[in-house]
Amino acid sequence: MAISPTVDAEYKGTAQPGQERQPTLSVRDLVVEIPTRRGVLRPVDRVSYDLAPGEILGVVGESGAGKSMTGNAVIGLLDRPAHIAGGEILLNGRRIDNLSLREMRKIRGKEIGMVFQDPLTSLNPLIPIGEQLSETIETHLNVSKAEARKRALAALEEVGIPAAAERLDSYPHEFSGGMRQRVVIALALCAEPSLVIADEPTTALDVSVQAQIIALLKRLCREHGTSVILVTHDMGVIAEAADRVAVMYAGKLVEIGPVRDVLTHPRHPYTDGLVGSMPANSHGQARLRQIPGAMPRLNALPEGCAFHPRCPKAQDKCRHAPEPELMNGAACWFPVGEDA
Repeated sequence: MAISPTVDAEYKGTAQPGQERQPTLSVRDLVVEIPTRRGVLRPVDRVSYDLAPGEILGVVGESGAGKSMTGNAVIGLLDRPAHIAGGEILLNGRRIDNLSLREMRKIRGKEIGMVFQDPLTSLNPLIPIGEQLSETIETHLNVSKAEARKRALAALEEVGIPAAAERLDSYPHEFSGGMRQRVVIALALCAEPSLVIADEPTTALDVSVQAQIIALLKRLCREHGTSVILVTHDMGVIAEAADRVAVMYAGKLVEIGPVRDVLTHPRHPYTDGLVGSMPANSHGQARLRQIPGAMPRLNALPEGCAFHPRCPKAQDKCRHAPEPELMNGAACWFPVGEDA
């Protein structure tokens, strides 16, 4: 698989030695803008990455970092006046960022599935779940009603819904939160998409149920060869579920690489702060490490590197020079572990 050297030169995806595989998704210099009375905001600013077949890419950052906005841009669900102002998005080699709304509707569900944080936003409360699954399958796979219902039942069984045959005609409110999320995962995968975007899929769930949902998502995506963008603010979820991690801050991609490398040897100071705030890395201290301050507003970004007001390694170059491009996986003039 060909990976842009500015994105992640180390990662080879699932290709065998000597082979190259086309990425499921290629995001190139993506820019999302929101015009306002006080100027144009950029919640996503020149973000680039590739996603290999069957790979789970975790996208992590604080609220407002741009991670969900990036996923919404990929699936074509930006709320106006937000819009894609630059860059390209390619799905299986086909450019999709310039498609019409009608063409994007054909892609959503069939080629790109979506798992939202709150499953009730994805399910119609007035329609039995079996009917919702069957309708999606009929629409995208061109099968009969009988075949669609048969596949809907198989999908519920695959995600671990107990007594699936009896639950086909149940309504969303008759399921627990964890079971509803399983139904949403079945809905996202039932049309056999090549890409699933999971936006905070475990945030509203108990810890034990979170682990079950993560394990389920990993298993299903491996079995189906589906690629996943896993959007979250939880580094623990990233550590458990993702193959690679992309760290965003103030709309920019500040670090990307294999999960093990990033968690054990973070290079960007922001990533280092996120990793240090995990309980597993507190080393018995009474207090967890924290990153001082708050992420700047998009209409009040500081000069130079956006992270420099909170960065313990910040120097004059960070305050005044243009932000660096990704170099060896991190966009930082003075990466962690390197002498200034």
